Amino acid sequence: MRSIPDPTWPVLVLALVTAVDAVLCIKPVPFIAQCFRDVNFPERWWWVTPWVKAAAALGLVAGLGIPVLGAVTSASLVAYFVVAMTFHVRARDLGRNFFVNATGMLALCLFVLWFSFVR
Repeated sequence: MRSIPDPTWPVLVLALVTAVDAVLCIKPVPFIAQCFRDVNFPERWWWVTPWVKAAAALGLVAGLGIPVLGAVTSASLVAYFVVAMTFHVRARDLGRNFFVNATGMLALCLFVLWFSFVR
């Protein structure tokens, strides 16, 4: 593993996207709330998502100085979106939320993990 992620810009982009996602989940905006409902994610657990996403954004930024933390955070985001895709498949929610949101974010997380931390 490198002493710092190289290049750093993908890590920063993913951190920004994840931070914005965390803010949008505080009081879920309508399209996120609908996505949670569509995959039968219990409303009593919605409060967890902004904290998980904020922690991930912070872990990515901290990972610029502590690459192991950035790599673990990036891998954790990959796992998070694999689970999200599983929720969509189990709920047979294979529309826009599955293909644009979950798959798009999984692709971005995989790209960052590979391009900045692994290759």
